[in-house]
Amino acid sequence: MHDERLPGLRRRGFLTATGAASLGTLALTGCGGSGSEGPDAKGDGTPKRGGRLRAAFAGGGASETLDPHLANLFADAARAKALYDKLADYGADLSAQPRLAEKWEANKTLDRWQVTLRKATFHDGEPVTAADVLYSYRRIADPQQAFRAKASLEPIDLDASRATGQRSIEFVLKRPTAEFPNVLAAFGAYIVPENASDFDKKPIGSGPFRFVAFTPGRSAVFRRYDDYWEGAPHLDELEFVVANEESARVNALLGGQVEYAHELDPTTARAHEGKGQVEIVRLRNSAMQAFCMKTDRAPFDDKRVREAFFLIADRKELIDGALSGAGVIGNDLFGRGYEYYADGLPQRAQDLDRARSLLKQAGAENLKVTLDTSAVAAGFTEAASIFRDQAKKAGITIDVKMGSKDSYWADILDNGTLCCYRSGAMPIEAHIAQRLLTGSTTNATKWQHKDFDALYEQAQSTRDKTERAAVYERMQRRLYAEGGFLIWGFADWIIGTAGTVKGVEAKAPANTLDWARFDKVWLT
Repeated sequence: MHDERLPGLRRRGFLTATGAASLGTLALTGCGGSGSEGPDAKGDGTPKRGGRLRAAFAGGGASETLDPHLANLFADAARAKALYDKLADYGADLSAQPRLAEKWEANKTLDRWQVTLRKATFHDGEPVTAADVLYSYRRIADPQQAFRAKASLEPIDLDASRATGQRSIEFVLKRPTAEFPNVLAAFGAYIVPENASDFDKKPIGSGPFRFVAFTPGRSAVFRRYDDYWEGAPHLDELEFVVANEESARVNALLGGQVEYAHELDPTTARAHEGKGQVEIVRLRNSAMQAFCMKTDRAPFDDKRVREAFFLIADRKELIDGALSGAGVIGNDLFGRGYEYYADGLPQRAQDLDRARSLLKQAGAENLKVTLDTSAVAAGFTEAASIFRDQAKKAGITIDVKMGSKDSYWADILDNGTLCCYRSGAMPIEAHIAQRLLTGSTTNATKWQHKDFDALYEQAQSTRDKTERAAVYERMQRRLYAEGGFLIWGFADWIIGTAGTVKGVEAKAPANTLDWARFDKVWLT
């Protein structure tokens, strides 16, 4: 199954993981109270050191692992971020930011990149070296394994790549890749010690917290790593607990059993926001919301029909009705606010008269189409019903078909003609590479144009960033005019915290560097 909240995911767990213990069955240990004395840290005040923060996430049951290369769930990613580091990670605008890599530099042809590591140590005191990086990447790329970041590392010729010093690596690429730092920041591309293999009993990373205990499907406890290269965390300890149902996470937060609850529904947030019991943190632009039209088959093989559907959508009504207002309207392009986003295009608005005219030109005045949806993601069924009613005003009959939560993402990848769709944060370049090229493995709109592929290759071969941005804008203008993604909104990702929790970053979309950044959080 393919969960588009994180690109490439083929597990159900992100949405409704079953089989794990509910929060009510956990024996929660520790105390979330303040630690050492110090000035009270309100708002942007001085952080306090000490205490254990307990964070509730949906989990993956007894099969959970701390192997960072197998991370798929949000819980996996948050635990991996606490224990390990990557060479780079995504900033709030989805540009790659240096992490274990202190700097990187390309040759003139963009097919060789020299990466210099910063001085950092693993939890056993050993330095992070080029050998560790090459081991980690070769492990991820093992054809016998199903590691998440394998596809992202595909541009690297790992046989030819080599260490040029203890803290320097020459990456040899299979083709020019201007956005190679995005590869270093890829989800799951964590660095582990050379020859590491025991990840659940005694994992060793270079992240801000070190391992204490782990019970799959129940909890994980980590302790502050004082020698972390970016500075020791404020917290003494961090505990991840499993609560698969949103109601369990909310009740645990309200009852003082946890101080941080991940992934709340918009209705829950609205009910508690400003009431004083909990703090609501909204991570803006975290989830693209869309309808996906397959451009290789009737009726959407006619670009006039696709344009008509763009004009049928009342985006504000979809935001208000399907997301309870927790989001902003989209403009049929991925990545609003991200690096390279074409924000100069006019905002689309509903125009039913123009939509009817286009449908008439295409001979589709009385069009009937099936819209696949599922309860696999919040707002999907509501969005389908709202759009069905909007389309009726343009003379289109939409039959809403409910699909299985277990197989929805796999089912809609190749089947049907119209479906509900969403995606988590990733660079615009990665969105294009994974979903919009002729050979893309998750090309749900079946957008396949050789001239479009050629523009992507041109962008990746263009060293000057301004010139590269101009190529990406050309590609986005083409998608805006005749693409298959009707992107109607961008949803907030919602987190709840106790009032004692400070330092949670509200500007970073989910899956970026400052999401789940527990080394920067403190308790008052």
